[in-house]
Amino acid sequence: MELIVYGIVLGSIIALGAIGLTMVFGILRFANFSHGDLMTLGAYIVLFMITGALPRLGVPENTFGPLSFGWRMVIALPVAMGATAGVAILIDRLLYRPLRRRRSSSVLMAMAALGVAFIVRSIIYIIWGADFHFYSRELRFALRLPWDIRLKPDQIVIVIIVFILVALVYLFLQHTKMGVAMRATADNMELARVTGIDTERVIIWTWGIGGALTAAGGVFYAIDAQLRPEMGWAFLIPFFAATILGGIGNPYGALVGGMVIGVAQQVSTGFFNPAYKPAVAFVILIIVLLFRPQGIFGGRE
Repeated sequence: MELIVYGIVLGSIIALGAIGLTMVFGILRFANFSHGDLMTLGAYIVLFMITGALPRLGVPENTFGPLSFGWRMVIALPVAMGATAGVAILIDRLLYRPLRRRRSSSVLMAMAALGVAFIVRSIIYIIWGADFHFYSRELRFALRLPWDIRLKPDQIVIVIIVFILVALVYLFLQHTKMGVAMRATADNMELARVTGIDTERVIIWTWGIGGALTAAGGVFYAIDAQLRPEMGWAFLIPFFAATILGGIGNPYGALVGGMVIGVAQQVSTGFFNPAYKPAVAFVILIIVLLFRPQGIFGGRE
């Protein structure tokens, strides 16, 4: 039971990245291989803020009770989400949009995204090095819950915030003019353009939301575990597995897919070496592609 609960925590982090990934694919129809490294970038922006910028500005840490973070994290998280969203939009304007205008193939777009992933990771290596980092090194005692489940307060807060973010995305997509425009563009971009929808503005919003969500996922994983330059790359297969499992282009399916992948990975550690967790996501990905490529809730094959 404890592994299932841990899987929900991991799955919530995977879901944030998968939602952004599936939104980009749903509208632009290409696999964004740089998505994981944007996740890493967001986490390192928070590291810079809570260990450098905010202390210099005199912002106290003042951790919240049993949590490992305090006011610095409250300030740094939305800033990192906004900054990563800005980077994602900038990359699209400088690289992907010119390629789209040349009607480049999806393979070429994917290779361009792979190049961006290596560039972002190299910048992280140059600035922060290859060492592991932690937001806090203070030991925090886990809460003892029913069924002998031990869960850190940080993990409970992470799951709560993830579901709040997912709920906000749902409300945005369902009840705002831009959300409706995004759904229409995902269904048929050319038809949406003919009906007067500013599809370039929709694309900017898509990159912004995707970048912000994956940055949050990176920060939450760093709170729960640690930071390292390759962590986003390691999440790339779980992201794609969750996206395909839930149905490509379906943000709500990505949430369910992320939970399934997270639980499956954590439960597998009870039988195999934890180093095999990425292989579990890959196996699920292959099975879904073979037997139900449209995903649980249907999507674009």
